[in-house]
Amino acid sequence: MKIDEAREVRTTCPYCGVGCGVLAKVAANGEVTVRGDPDHPANFGRLCSKGSALAETIDLDGRLLYPEIHGRRTDWDEALDLVASTFTRTIAEHGRDSVAFYVSGQLLTEDYYVANKLMKGFIGSANIDTNSRLCMASSVAGHRRAFGSDTVPGSYEDLELADLIVLVGSNLAWCHPVLYQRIAAAREKRPDMKVVLVDPRRTMTADIADMHLAIAADGDVALFTGLLAYLGQHNALDRTYITAHTTGFGQALFAASALDLAGVAAATGLGEDELVRFYSLFAATANTVTVYSQGVNQSSSGTDKVNAIINCHLATGRIGKPGAGPFSVTGQPNAMGGREVGGLANMLAAHMEIENPEHRDRVQRFWSAPAVAEKPGLKAVEMFQAVADGRIKALWIMATNPVDSMPDADAVEAAIKACPFVVVSDVLAKTDTVRHAHVRLPAAAWGEKDGSVTNSERRISRQRAFLATPGEARADWWIVAEVAKRMGFDEAFSHPSPADIFAEHAALSAFENDGARDFDIGAYAGVDAETYEELAPFQWPAPSQGTPLWPAGQAGRPEGGVQAGHSSASTRFFANGNFYTPDGKARFIPIRPVPQTRTNEKFPLVLNTGRVRDHWHTMTRTGKSQRLSQHLAEPFAEIHPADAQHFGIGDADIVRVSTEHGEVLLRALVTARQRPGSVFVPMHWTDQFSARARVDALVAPITDPISGQPASKNVAARVERFAAVAFGFAVLAERPASIDADYWSLARCAAGWRLEIALEADRDWPGFAASLFGADAPGETLAYHDVAGGHYRFARFAGSRLTGALYLAPRPVAVSRGWAVEQLSADHADRRGRLAIVAGRPGGNSVDRGAIVCSCFGVGANQIAEAVRGGCVSVEAIGASLHAGTNCGSCRAEIRTIIEARRLHAAE
Repeated sequence: MKIDEAREVRTTCPYCGVGCGVLAKVAANGEVTVRGDPDHPANFGRLCSKGSALAETIDLDGRLLYPEIHGRRTDWDEALDLVASTFTRTIAEHGRDSVAFYVSGQLLTEDYYVANKLMKGFIGSANIDTNSRLCMASSVAGHRRAFGSDTVPGSYEDLELADLIVLVGSNLAWCHPVLYQRIAAAREKRPDMKVVLVDPRRTMTADIADMHLAIAADGDVALFTGLLAYLGQHNALDRTYITAHTTGFGQALFAASALDLAGVAAATGLGEDELVRFYSLFAATANTVTVYSQGVNQSSSGTDKVNAIINCHLATGRIGKPGAGPFSVTGQPNAMGGREVGGLANMLAAHMEIENPEHRDRVQRFWSAPAVAEKPGLKAVEMFQAVADGRIKALWIMATNPVDSMPDADAVEAAIKACPFVVVSDVLAKTDTVRHAHVRLPAAAWGEKDGSVTNSERRISRQRAFLATPGEARADWWIVAEVAKRMGFDEAFSHPSPADIFAEHAALSAFENDGARDFDIGAYAGVDAETYEELAPFQWPAPSQGTPLWPAGQAGRPEGGVQAGHSSASTRFFANGNFYTPDGKARFIPIRPVPQTRTNEKFPLVLNTGRVRDHWHTMTRTGKSQRLSQHLAEPFAEIHPADAQHFGIGDADIVRVSTEHGEVLLRALVTARQRPGSVFVPMHWTDQFSARARVDALVAPITDPISGQPASKNVAARVERFAAVAFGFAVLAERPASIDADYWSLARCAAGWRLEIALEADRDWPGFAASLFGADAPGETLAYHDVAGGHYRFARFAGSRLTGALYLAPRPVAVSRGWAVEQLSADHADRRGRLAIVAGRPGGNSVDRGAIVCSCFGVGANQIAEAVRGGCVSVEAIGASLHAGTNCGSCRAEIRTIIEARRLHAAE
């Protein structure tokens, strides 16, 4: 594809399921800048910190640029021939279920469609599953049980129209920041709007919450079954809606009523007064949206949680109406698109059911396929267990990193290492998964990819290329199609472009669809390359019947975008029933809470895993940005002060967190925001960035029996202090070749790298420093040794440039990280300035910004505290003075925390 570097390209962010529009511009010198698209209806110009830093993640450092076989560079023909012939031979010798694809919500819909078509329609197995199984499978299962289809009823607009928003298991401020900012802006306009946060942790999302329910792990089923009982007891039901549009209400209410208020309190860890306040608020507020995410889905009772929430909305008729409904927000940019094409092992394309023979026949006829899979395939956890026991002998992993993200990750790694044939299509040459591949295929990255994605409100948007594809990298759809052709399926996979694939996908959605299926984008079945290129964002359904939907502004076609000619009602489902069940009525699901206690004497704490503000998945993209590594630069364990005291752990200690499946080493973050008895650990750090922090190696392969989604939020664990004799911090101009430390964490910074270390035994410290700086690198080393006190400092200079500084102490090193990092970019011709670096403190007029709070503008905690002392006593005042919090807004809660801390300090 020829890239026009003179234009600004409309594309879509590749991070979470919010699906923000992005304007990417390539200057004449090749420099890329990004900004939010003010016309995109998902974000109206807003971007979070990750989206704002996208231009910092598109360099070619570490890219996989050529096909490889056993580490040897090869050409595409040899690599593709080997993949096709090995899969064909394996199927012939061991059957079609002896092969599998493990794909990703990072794929575009067109990539997903071709992979699913090959596996389910032409190989004839359903052994294709996706990392979306780890984030939204329980929502899919709950939707299908209640609605008869995997339908998200509402739209983002409902978040701004609601009078009550209940956020359940969702740290929206950090994980979906743009939606959080939309809610915060709506609340400022309508102060009577209420927000309730249901989460074991007091996350930064609590900043806008009127009520925080610090619920016990997996207490959500009891909370919402108790709510259903309360609604029944207090005459807060919409009996007209129940009678006209639902079935099974009596059984569901009877099951819910088995648990009284005291029982709900015991199961949730909440006080009865808290419960009554929440229940009465919900009962009294007609316009209520319940937003739920991973805290609901990632559970062995995740599907029941989803249906417990939906039950309450059906019982009150609060579904499909402006400002009302249950709302699942997805974690990945195209988890929804993967659901549309049947990317999960238990689904067919276009929201058809693999168990339904009529649906299988319809798909087979449309594809002219030799055989469509007749039964569900192996879900993610089952799939890797089958790899481990030898049932799966050939595995193709696309755009994901299961060695880090799957539960029981060490067992998954061992399975992949032992598999006879592993293919990985990826962007990077070195990930914890790619290193085990027999064949490595270079895939196109964001900025080079061309296709579509679907966000959490069912809005389909285009990802467009604005960069040339480097080396020999290719689009994922092209790679899969070329393998399919070599397997003998030439005609079905002769797609000339992603536009042709999208048109086929749209045509399948409309094929023999008389309205009995929710997913229908038949209006685009005839889309050509030109129209596809200009496609504006649109929400499905977009059926072929009625007014055609076209890109905005095309000659002879209606202005106003793809929704032109359609009422706003088309953006919501189910206000008047019309569910996708045989009788058109929704199903109440009777639910009885089952205790999910997993702790014991050996493992007394509940381990909860999740995300941080500025990183994404396994850091293959965000780890490239120094800006995104400033906020939280190392893996940590968040522990309540009472637990820290009980286990003898101090703030910033290194701790060992262990479960029955393994152990990790992390920095202790002691905070009252954590629920007592629990520990939170982020899931991002891998062997590429830390010594021992792959937290999913600790998570048991326990799954929801219906959805197959792993339980990543409730793991029995213990925490103990790691007995380090030395702690260290270093800044380095180059990444060290190796790090000989028990604990280490490496992060990018301006002009180099920053490193945290801890060691169980003393070392030859001058030799240790030399190994980090590069033993053979020329230059001058200044050093300070306090042998009795255990303090050592080293600084290496090449001319006037600092190439490395290392600080060692018997306790966590107190040197300012922000100041030390900045020295890598400074000129150090002055001898006094060099000595200041060895001393480890700013000299002269140097400014210590402190820990970075605002990543967008690089504003530190010390700067904010100083501004507060100078009279800036509101978040808005800090923004006016320092710009902090005025871009993505993700740091506003932390700014407010610093302001409140300064006020309390001043009052003492």
